[in-house]
Amino acid sequence: MTDAGALVELQLDRMAHGGEALGTAADGKVVFVAGALPGERVRARLTTVKKRWARAELDTVIEPSSQRVEPACPAAARGAGCCDYSHAAPHAQAGFKREVLLGQLGALARRSGVLDGFDADAGTGQRALEPALGWRTRVRLGVDGNGRAGVRKARSNDLVTEVACAQVAPGLLEGIVGEGARRFTPGAEVVAAVDAEGQRHVVETTKAQRGRRVERIDTVVEGSGVVTERAAGREFRFPATAFWQAHAAAPEAYAGVVETWGAGDYERRVGWDLYGGVGLFVPVIAGAIGGGHVDTVDYSPTAAQPQPGLRGVEVTRHARRVDQALPELPAPGLVVLDPPRAGAGEQVVAGIAAAAPERVIHVGCDPATLSRDLAAWGHHGYRVARMELIDAFPGTHHFETVACLEPASQPNRG
Repeated sequence: MTDAGALVELQLDRMAHGGEALGTAADGKVVFVAGALPGERVRARLTTVKKRWARAELDTVIEPSSQRVEPACPAAARGAGCCDYSHAAPHAQAGFKREVLLGQLGALARRSGVLDGFDADAGTGQRALEPALGWRTRVRLGVDGNGRAGVRKARSNDLVTEVACAQVAPGLLEGIVGEGARRFTPGAEVVAAVDAEGQRHVVETTKAQRGRRVERIDTVVEGSGVVTERAAGREFRFPATAFWQAHAAAPEAYAGVVETWGAGDYERRVGWDLYGGVGLFVPVIAGAIGGGHVDTVDYSPTAAQPQPGLRGVEVTRHARRVDQALPELPAPGLVVLDPPRAGAGEQVVAGIAAAAPERVIHVGCDPATLSRDLAAWGHHGYRVARMELIDAFPGTHHFETVACLEPASQPNRG
């Protein structure tokens, strides 16, 4: 294969985790091509060339896929990294996501035994949350040297400031992104959110390091900076910078899964809510275990604050990292964990398994890290009983997967 910068012609045959199509070059190297689709013949310019693989930017689609459509997102059409599936038909997006999940499970989880007795292909449910456009109720934007806010380009710190992303709820970025928009502090980040009461909140904050969460608000530009959200009949209030699911329908959907899958007859009426944020799952965990005690753990400063939605629930908050808190928690019947994109990791899974929960509901937003976590569960004697792919990020390669696990030797608890 030639060096970076050269044009190559490729036949693409599958979609990789991460939103790029895969093809094989004449020398056997696997080539990742962003903006392309399986079944297409393309001309692409190499940007990175390694010993066994290469990455390329799409130059020309020679033979387009029947699943290719006009990009639904104007920001993505200008190179933004937001809607990397925007050029694929919705039914094709669903198929790609399922294929990626099953591939990651097969490669990373199956040998652990965690899928023994569970047919991942036939048994994994799948649904897409609505709406498919205008679904994002909160967004974090970069600010360039001229004070213009926008979404970042794919694999770049450069910004698209001319147009807004199609994910964003109608009106959320009006006057913030685009022609005539207000200016912000160069180098800052802007968080905009619209809450359950229809109030828009716009704040400036510090740019977060990769993989970390920054909740401090430097300047409130609009609104109070404190959002009000509702889900599962409960109300929560927290800073606009704190974590809450981005899709308008996601909190209710996830709480419903926990409520349904978690319900059972437990010997220990204690629940753990790990990586719990403001406590969305606490009330439904309490209901699932029959009104017992719930311990919720999250290192976020917001997680330690009282919430109106937790009134009447027997709950203890632990403002610590999950791995540090586990040894102090009472033995649980039900554990719900919703770790960040990096996953829970072997240490956390081992710590939970050592407490021998009767049932675990594991929410994963990355199929690779989820599959590695599931492998850890398998090594500790747990097996998948149910699984569902929830497309809470339409137009992107991202999705959530929820897995229900139980000890391999445990009788069914309903």
